[in-house]
Amino acid sequence: LNQGRMAGTQPNDCSMDINKRVEIAASVGEECITKEELKTIFEKKQTRPIAYDGFEPSGRMHIAQGILKAINVNKLTSVGCDFVFWVADWFALLNNKMGGDIDKIRIVGKYMIEVWKAAGMDMNNVYFRWCSDDINNNSNEYWLRVIEISKMFSITRTKRCCTILGRAESGDMPTANLMYACMQCADIFFLKADICQLGMDQRKVNMLAREYATKAMSNDDGSGKKKKKRKKKGETIYPPVVISHHMLMGLKQGQEKMSKSKGGSAIFMEDTADEVRSKIKKAYGPPGIIEKNPILDYTKHLVFGKFDELTVERSTENGGNVTYKSFSELEQDYAAEKLHPADLKKALAKSINEMIEPVRQHFKNDKNAKKLLAQVKKFRVTR
Repeated sequence: LNQGRMAGTQPNDCSMDINKRVEIAASVGEECITKEELKTIFEKKQTRPIAYDGFEPSGRMHIAQGILKAINVNKLTSVGCDFVFWVADWFALLNNKMGGDIDKIRIVGKYMIEVWKAAGMDMNNVYFRWCSDDINNNSNEYWLRVIEISKMFSITRTKRCCTILGRAESGDMPTANLMYACMQCADIFFLKADICQLGMDQRKVNMLAREYATKAMSNDDGSGKKKKKRKKKGETIYPPVVISHHMLMGLKQGQEKMSKSKGGSAIFMEDTADEVRSKIKKAYGPPGIIEKNPILDYTKHLVFGKFDELTVERSTENGGNVTYKSFSELEQDYAAEKLHPADLKKALAKSINEMIEPVRQHFKNDKNAKKLLAQVKKFRVTR
């Protein structure tokens, strides 16, 4: 899958200005914990820092997982990071995705890899790893870490992380949810990730990982007593830097997060040009309202995340064409109702179509990818 390459084995490229590296990497997230630690990694690590994100194979991929992820990955690899996609098939099984059918989950995972390969990322420093394969090949290392984490934290503390599954915290949740949180915490150290680059919805477990690393370094097993611990040769763990990216809104009013299981919420990476135009046209976007407006949300994080400008084509009667060099300039015009939602929607749809066209072509022309997509479209998405 990675042609024999391994993340984090090449020398750290220190040719770029260190403050610039930190600025670009941190810009990926709504929050960075902490910039000082990020700077230390860039300054002192001998090999390329490893950033990671994990994905449950759970159905067709939407633009938040595809376009936004590609933008963020390219920023991180441009400043000398390796990026690992953790294809979390066992996590999907724990979360009952695809009805808990592991064979379907694996097919969806293969489809997701095909999307990412065509999504416009610089693939030289991108790596794909299958959760089940890697854990089976290194089971002792992985499960001992999971056990250690589960012993270190109370049920109450771990339960607070279970919203990462996209489900409400409740007293009658499956035990699998607690296992899921401990495993996701362990993933970070198993992958030797320096940077957790997941969404804001995954923040709680990433903070648990930072707490675990701090306790492990101080030999605190959670009982309040310090114990002597035999450290494995070469094993030193540090709290990971957490760069949490923005969660793209759904298309409809009040949808704070794009969801593939909620009808009319998502634009998918292989939607036709007409489907994209239709979805954007119907999307919530009231004139002059900038708060919780998905049209502005996509313009900011997708269009201006990838391009330096956006041209809105309008008739002469409506003011003629206008080119925006920054999102803030566009937002000001929208708030003042100098830019009509219908005009912005046309420009946004055109831009999104430009971004996903290579993915469409890949699934049209590659026989394996085409077969995978046909299979995935037949599967029923389960929450």
